[in-house]
Amino acid sequence: MTARVGVVTFPGSLDDRDAVRAVRIAGAEPVPLWHADADLKGVDAVVLPGGFSYGDYLRCGAIARFAPVMGELVPAARSGALPVLGICNGFQVLCESGLLPGALTRNRSLHFINREQRLRVESAETAWTGRYTAGEEITVVLKSGEGRYTADAATLDALEGEGRVVVRYAGQAPNGSDRDIAGITNGHGNVVGLMPHPEHAVEALTGPSEDGLGFFTSVLAHLAGAVPAGADRSG
Repeated sequence: MTARVGVVTFPGSLDDRDAVRAVRIAGAEPVPLWHADADLKGVDAVVLPGGFSYGDYLRCGAIARFAPVMGELVPAARSGALPVLGICNGFQVLCESGLLPGALTRNRSLHFINREQRLRVESAETAWTGRYTAGEEITVVLKSGEGRYTADAATLDALEGEGRVVVRYAGQAPNGSDRDIAGITNGHGNVVGLMPHPEHAVEALTGPSEDGLGFFTSVLAHLAGAVPAGADRSG
């Protein structure tokens, strides 16, 4: 049976169609989810796409965390049952929802960044990275104004010690992210937040590479039982 991957559209989302396309290219059935949906329509996994949910008022992702669709998503993700990928603004929503620690703040330069970006995969033990190899370098797209990941020293040490840093910027982080962190996961390995955009690198014709497709094929393999997410690493 074909896996069904939901893609949530919030008012202000702008990369939802790209995420739908990436899901389809990976071989899954994309299921559009509206922010006001009270349920997840029985999907097997969810992508929270990039953009400016609710205009990024208050803080990026701060209003989206209260959307009706999050009512079912948050407990299912927290239990480890539902794979969730938050990309850029979706990463911000995951942090605001308490599903991931830390916060995303203004880039150190205070300028919007739009560039091809080299990343190093640190963990292949999540539902979304099982098709990669730890240490592998990939090229995707980075485009954000508030992409600087930050957390207190204890949280950063815990992420490092528990193997929950998923990807880092290869070389110095262009946005000033603490410890060059570009993406992290929760203790179960089913929730991943990623500031760069893998959905913009799923085929050579329209992106800098096809390197981002692995995030989407990884979750399909995970759902099929071929690549289990890592064991709970939260302690």
